[in-house]
Amino acid sequence: MLEGIVRDSIGKNNAKKLRRDGYLIANIYANGVENVHCAFKHGEFVRTVRNKDSLAFPVKVGDKEFNVVVQEYQLHPITGMIVHVDLRVAIPNSVSNYLVPVETVGVPKGIKNKGVLVITKRRIKVRGTIEDIPAKFTLDVSGLDRDESILVRDIEAPANCKLMDRPHVSICGVIKAR
Repeated sequence: MLEGIVRDSIGKNNAKKLRRDGYLIANIYANGVENVHCAFKHGEFVRTVRNKDSLAFPVKVGDKEFNVVVQEYQLHPITGMIVHVDLRVAIPNSVSNYLVPVETVGVPKGIKNKGVLVITKRRIKVRGTIEDIPAKFTLDVSGLDRDESILVRDIEAPANCKLMDRPHVSICGVIKAR
């Protein structure tokens, strides 16, 4: 379980001091839950998020425990490191929208025809309870030729869930290299 500290002050100076000490600034929130301003050790947070086996993961802040989902994150414009993260509490048996990551596997056959794989949508919005939401969508792109793409309507929605993105939106595709 990922453990964090509660931030006493939510000002800019306090955040800079915590970042200098190796902490990642975070907010935990949900409907009916009081907002918690907290900080996690940067390395521990990244390790936990990469090694999780479901969309939600447990965190402990102070004396409270939450089951949370990464809602949004901000990256440093130059270094690319995570600067801030918003975590939403996953309330059991409550229908809500979640952003599910997309993972591609395989090498498209269009790459041999001077094409490049372009991933345009890294996360897909899915509506359902946290128990029904998948950890990620895995797309096999090995059959894609040049000028072909995978759309939202090509993905099958999990049981008791609904895809909230428009059906004609492209997730990934192979385009002509310049």
